[in-house]
Amino acid sequence: MSGKRIAIIGAGPAGLTAAYCLSKNGQQVDVYEASDAVGGMCKTLELWDQLVDLGPHRFFSQDKQINELWLEVVGKDYKLVDRLTRIYYKGKFFQYPLKATDALKKLGALEVVRSMQSYFSTRVSPPHNDNSFEYWVTSRFGKRLFEIFFKSYSEKLWGIPCNELDADFAAQRIKKFSLSEAVKHAFTRPKNKHNTLVSKFAYPVKGTGMVYEKMKDAILAKGSHIYLSTPVKAVSQNEHGSVNGLYTMDGAFHEYDLVLSSMPLTLMVKQLPTATEEVKQAVSQLKFRNTILVYLHVEGTHLFPDNWLYVQEPDVQMGRITNFRNWIPDINKDSNNTILTLEYWCYDEDDVWTASDETLTKLATKEIRKTGLLQGHKIIDSYIHRVPRCYPVYHKGYKEALAPVIDYLKSVPNLYCIGRYGAFKYNNQDHSILMGILAAENILNNAGHDLWNVNTDYESYQEMSVIAETGLITTS
Repeated sequence: MSGKRIAIIGAGPAGLTAAYCLSKNGQQVDVYEASDAVGGMCKTLELWDQLVDLGPHRFFSQDKQINELWLEVVGKDYKLVDRLTRIYYKGKFFQYPLKATDALKKLGALEVVRSMQSYFSTRVSPPHNDNSFEYWVTSRFGKRLFEIFFKSYSEKLWGIPCNELDADFAAQRIKKFSLSEAVKHAFTRPKNKHNTLVSKFAYPVKGTGMVYEKMKDAILAKGSHIYLSTPVKAVSQNEHGSVNGLYTMDGAFHEYDLVLSSMPLTLMVKQLPTATEEVKQAVSQLKFRNTILVYLHVEGTHLFPDNWLYVQEPDVQMGRITNFRNWIPDINKDSNNTILTLEYWCYDEDDVWTASDETLTKLATKEIRKTGLLQGHKIIDSYIHRVPRCYPVYHKGYKEALAPVIDYLKSVPNLYCIGRYGAFKYNNQDHSILMGILAAENILNNAGHDLWNVNTDYESYQEMSVIAETGLITTS
């Protein structure tokens, strides 16, 4: 690999992890980032003398390789957060992940009867398997619990009915879980003494973005380069179809031997010279969803105890609320106030995406007041942050559209697609870190990892571990 010129598009978790691993092993790389900071969706902002992330970013992995790299970067500059996330529905808070005893207790006797009837009905007469999110959840929880706990939030997030959403979303995010298993586990003690650590997660003392700021410093110290505010327009190919560089938005051509791309796959593929009309047609069927973050600076500190809430109320547009007061004291910096983040999801063509900051602030203020969560506390200020193309939409049929695109990209020499954007994968932070690690190993050692399989069958760890206060603990 000596002398190979390597470019990485995007300084998010996948791109920076790849750059970190490559530069640590003697390879010089150039990283191109469209925004003015590293971290991608995991960057940290400073607002009103406090630190906040772009919504809730919980780092938790049981993969030893991922955890070792995270600790190598972060060192001891982290604390454990006691996780409390709940579903907010009709003025009540339900534990999430769902706990059978908690849910049944709070629903009330009549709703419990309806829910159990619905659940047992699916046992007697299972719904038709149309490979949708609605089928996946209904077959495990029953129709009524699906409508109460999953339908509204999921349709806000994706902008499509749940029977048009692919079951992959559930398989990746809810896992193989059923109501009968939930009831069984509610009355049994966990055998693994480390199971309680699942309810905690490691969090850097200066916010999630600190991980990538530290990676940036290490990459630069090794002589590599990171070009901020330098968006890439297109990846270039030579007459043989092999990648030979990239074009930045200013029209300049930069020659490279290898390119790792975490820019949105839909944008990158359409610009590739050898992409056929069939491939371009297929990629045009893939869509990303945008996020609008409304930060509210609220007077006072004791609003509600959750790290974040899933808002299952159908009569408000917001889908999730993060309370940064309930993470670690370090990011609050002795402030006597709280920062809440309300999340709204939309497509480019939706009116809310182009709404003014004033309009969005009024909407968020009205909706947070409507929930009663502010308990009369005063809103001091607001800040709006828009994140385009951040959720790959798993609509039914997306896999059929994605398959020829992947086949084509596998045939393009010297091109690696990584990250949530670059691989069109609904990655958690740890999945993207793993993609960066494996991409670097492919380049350094010709390891032959299939990067497209990351976050497809992600439960088969070779050696499981979790991060505790004292460092890494092996769990199996």
